Amino acid sequence: MKTVILAGGYATRLWPITKTKAKPLLPMGRKKIIDFIYEKVVKFNFPIVVSTNMRFKADFEKWAEDKDVELIVENTKSEEEKLGAVKALAELSEIIDDEMLVIAGDNIFSFNLDDFVSKYDSLKRPLIALYDVGDLELAKRYGVVELDGSRVVEFYEKPEKPKSTLVGIGIYALSKEAVNLLGEYTKEGRKDNLGDFISWLSKHIDVYSFTFNDGNWYDVGNADSYLEAFRFYLKHHVSKDVEIDKTSKIIEPVVIEEGVSIKGRSIIGPYAYIGKYCEIEASDVSESVIFENVILRRTKVWRSIIDEMCEIRNLELSSSIIGGHAKIQRGE
Repeated sequence: MKTVILAGGYATRLWPITKTKAKPLLPMGRKKIIDFIYEKVVKFNFPIVVSTNMRFKADFEKWAEDKDVELIVENTKSEEEKLGAVKALAELSEIIDDEMLVIAGDNIFSFNLDDFVSKYDSLKRPLIALYDVGDLELAKRYGVVELDGSRVVEFYEKPEKPKSTLVGIGIYALSKEAVNLLGEYTKEGRKDNLGDFISWLSKHIDVYSFTFNDGNWYDVGNADSYLEAFRFYLKHHVSKDVEIDKTSKIIEPVVIEEGVSIKGRSIIGPYAYIGKYCEIEASDVSESVIFENVILRRTKVWRSIIDEMCEIRNLELSSSIIGGHAKIQRGE
């Protein structure tokens, strides 16, 4: 079996942040989203493949420097060109003649995959991971399954009237038979998402489900879900060279990277990430992610994301996403 981490999307719902940053490489404290996935799968000693695109190739190469992974790069640079998850897997299937443990690269979850992998080993049939979101309105955002026992009967992508609260969470174990059927599915010109492939596959061979009942799962699809996952996984760390004057306050947990200066009765935290070389003066930041080289002066930031090289003065930002290199101020 080989592990495939799918990281070839362009994350349009998180633009403008993800115009220059791959979503799996967004910070979760000092780690990246994809680090949590890598740590879950590396123990199985399966060869690990990360599927990405040309736009973010260099970023993934840097991330992979100390990892035991193989990068496979699709020749796309934009949302309009992207292959989609099923076509990307179909192309990989021409290189990988093996079973696949497939995981979406923007998935983040607290549970271990040991029982899931053991279940697949006993079945040797396609197996999909499910999670009970516990709310029918919430289930409408995801792919919902219809089951006969543990066998998948149908998979509904974002249904208007979900029949259950069990949703697919972007984790699949595909048998060699299922891998071989990827090419047939894509040649028929069907919808290019894994939920529709699973639904189609269940009409051809038996597909089974495995429900995770414990732990947490986040689909980092938008800013709210990203910040919610960030809150859960953040572990407190302040770099040794951070300058914090006596009038400023840090409320744990936060992550403050190297070269940061905080002064002028600022309050940082809780649940804040401050990237390298930021300058913060007379400003409050909580439940937010601030990328490197940002200047904040007399600014309040709550549940927001500010990209690199921004300068913001005299503002209150709430539930906002600010693209890189922006300069915004109100008055003096």
